[in-house]
Amino acid sequence: MSLSAIDAGAGGLTGCGRRQVPATAPKGFSMSFTASAVPEIVFGPGSLQQVGVRAAALDPSKRALIVADAFLVENGTAAALAADLASSGIAAEIYGDIAGEPKARHLQAAGDAARDNGAGLVIGLGGGSALDVAKVAACLAAGVADPMHYALAQNALPAKPLRKILIPTTAGTGSETSSTSVFSDAEGRKVWIWGAETKADLALLDPILTVSLPAPLTAACGIDAFVHAFEAATNRKTHRGAQLYAHQAMRLVAGSLARAVATPEDLSARGDLLLGSCYAGVAIDYCGTTVAHMISHAMASLAPINHGFATALAFEATLPWLVETPTPEMEAAAQACGLSSAAELPGFISALMSECGMARRLPPAFDAIGTAALAEAMRAPGQAPMRNATARTITDADTETFAGMLLQTTAERAA
Repeated sequence: MSLSAIDAGAGGLTGCGRRQVPATAPKGFSMSFTASAVPEIVFGPGSLQQVGVRAAALDPSKRALIVADAFLVENGTAAALAADLASSGIAAEIYGDIAGEPKARHLQAAGDAARDNGAGLVIGLGGGSALDVAKVAACLAAGVADPMHYALAQNALPAKPLRKILIPTTAGTGSETSSTSVFSDAEGRKVWIWGAETKADLALLDPILTVSLPAPLTAACGIDAFVHAFEAATNRKTHRGAQLYAHQAMRLVAGSLARAVATPEDLSARGDLLLGSCYAGVAIDYCGTTVAHMISHAMASLAPINHGFATALAFEATLPWLVETPTPEMEAAAQACGLSSAAELPGFISALMSECGMARRLPPAFDAIGTAALAEAMRAPGQAPMRNATARTITDADTETFAGMLLQTTAERAA
């Protein structure tokens, strides 16, 4: 197009049907964003069979460390993966001391194991905890063993980490496509390690691996994935690059979660759920999470609780408050779910949770936790990024209100 096609006096383009386009964006609207690389993704039932060939192509050393959830070690899944790798000439050791939320000692032990075994490749197998540990272990093996050296971006991650393949067996965290790993320090506080160095070289998504996930965990993980997508699509840092993935993630999860819970062997539903979780991981990698995750991380710092379940309860409790002041991004998110307005979102989510049989009751360990303690945990410095990214300003009084809502018997909200 020649410069003569631009009508500077009118402030827009006179071509393309002579429709005038404003030369400046509306106030408050940003047309600029940065989208980081998305790992290579292999998706489909039976795709796990490709792991040996893929690993051999990535790792000339032919030595790997498998980081797996403890129950996957106990049921033989990790050993079967090691055998598959052996058939491709790759010697694999297994680190499987992970049960529940990861701790700094898990990351350090896995990093030490990768270094001691001379591994050139780390393979994460399991839920978000195993994947998060695998991502960081690949960095620790190439640098300082102490994960707290890198926590909260205190120091730069090693520039040349080990190669990484991540294989999720749950559909919720999206850790396979994000550059963030969450764990607890020695005092039980939630901390993060993030950076492009933690990203997978390959995310291998096989829906068959998620079929055995029990219904309550399927539901909790699925709602967590939905919240990832919603929060990335609606927070103060959101942009169109993230919304491309987030809106599709919401469609996939909302359309498949109840079917996956009701019919566990429905591979179509399982596949949509797994892909939706993966896309949501891309979205939060771009824009992060907000109020529901602020609360769920605070809860986990006080007593043991499944992350997806805590996030689901926090999302249901705070969503009515959030949509009291809807934004265009919230309206777009609602439309992605087939709703006419953001005001319909709370009822939509509550109905989905009920259809999936989710009980709204905290574990007994929370009986001894008071409102003030939970509210204080929400206000901890590590929660500030999520608090500040929330589209609606969160006051200290709001944290007290949220804490009270979460600690009360929640069965009433399910009715």
